[in-house]
Amino acid sequence: MHAIRPLQLDAVLTSCAKSARSSAYRNALSGRHQLCRSACRRWISDGTRPPLPPGSPQKTRVTAPKTRLAVGVVFVGTLAYSMFTGETSPPDEPPPNAQQLQAPTIAERDQLNKRESGINANSPMRLRMEQFIQQNQEEIVQALSAIDGKKFTVDKWERPRGGGGITCVLQDGNVFEKAGVNTSVVYGTLPRAAIAKMRVHHKALDPEVESLEFFAAGLSLVLHPINPMAPTVHLNYRYFETANKDGTTNSWWFGGGTDLTPSYLFDEDAILFHRGIKDACDKHDKAYYPRFKQWCDDYFHVTHRGERRGIGGIFFDDLDESEKDQESLFAFVQSCLGAFLPSYLPILQRRKDLAYTEKERQWQQLRRGRYVEFNLVHDRGTAFGLNTPGARIESILMSLPLTARWQYQHEPEKGSREERLLGVLRDPVDWV
Repeated sequence: MHAIRPLQLDAVLTSCAKSARSSAYRNALSGRHQLCRSACRRWISDGTRPPLPPGSPQKTRVTAPKTRLAVGVVFVGTLAYSMFTGETSPPDEPPPNAQQLQAPTIAERDQLNKRESGINANSPMRLRMEQFIQQNQEEIVQALSAIDGKKFTVDKWERPRGGGGITCVLQDGNVFEKAGVNTSVVYGTLPRAAIAKMRVHHKALDPEVESLEFFAAGLSLVLHPINPMAPTVHLNYRYFETANKDGTTNSWWFGGGTDLTPSYLFDEDAILFHRGIKDACDKHDKAYYPRFKQWCDDYFHVTHRGERRGIGGIFFDDLDESEKDQESLFAFVQSCLGAFLPSYLPILQRRKDLAYTEKERQWQQLRRGRYVEFNLVHDRGTAFGLNTPGARIESILMSLPLTARWQYQHEPEKGSREERLLGVLRDPVDWV
């Protein structure tokens, strides 16, 4: 069994640097200087200048061009920076060197590749993963909308330095109290300190470079049904890559998993869910399911309660060339994500319309309180997002249920279904 490791993105939290200037920014700078030089030549040649206020001394004619040139440089530079970055003040960082000014970023390379040749089997893995998660997001949203009868709200967003995402949320539906299906694509730059931390698990990272561009893409999903008999489910699959200065891949890895969180335990549901995941794992490596199931049980542990968040599934991270080749691991992730709808929808269909009592609804709210506790106290992805400047807080907190409950010193009745669930959460079961 692999030991639990913090997600390597936590290195970015404390030391992430901003990306080098894009070509758009560099073009703006060039245009700024041309504008100022042209204005200066015109003022010198024809002696013109803007009219001064009445009563102002007129002996400043000779120095006016120099003064306007200096002011113009500051104003146009600030305006260009604001236009192309969305920020109102330049960053506190040294100017890019000549090599950075000449080399396009991987975000710019990817945009060019998309325009010129689209995305195909020969495209970089980062583009193939981006396409894969977006296609699956669309398929999942359509399937869930068909069951609920209500459409998702779709929120598309872009990052100033490349990337963006699509947030799809359904609230107060007919089947789902809250459902969210998100994709995100991020480009950025890792400084040397972050690279050093990541090398603990990724030796391919070059320790001598001062910085590396990175790419991250992922699909994240959380569904909270209304009916207490229908379980909450979570899913996330992601890809991370760093690039050399020439745009070639420096290192890469995959992560992800899925897990089920019922309020009322139906053994046949647990078996169906775990069997679907196991079948997907077994197609690639029969050691994957037991290894990643244990990892899931260990990760989704509400330690201050001594309970797991749910009845598990699989969880993995940092799968790179030391595990298998890139194509094999991509195929594994594709199989896992492809197994989600067949593993979960049959459970939802047979539980969403079952009768329930107010007492059972209150128990569901108590279990959702545990869900909130895990996400805000223990989940490293949530912590990373909340501590990242400029992060989309609404997307990060999308995973939280619409309603939850905390009741002082609540204990389930002896021999009840609620007590049985607690027993499984405290001592995980091998379902298949």
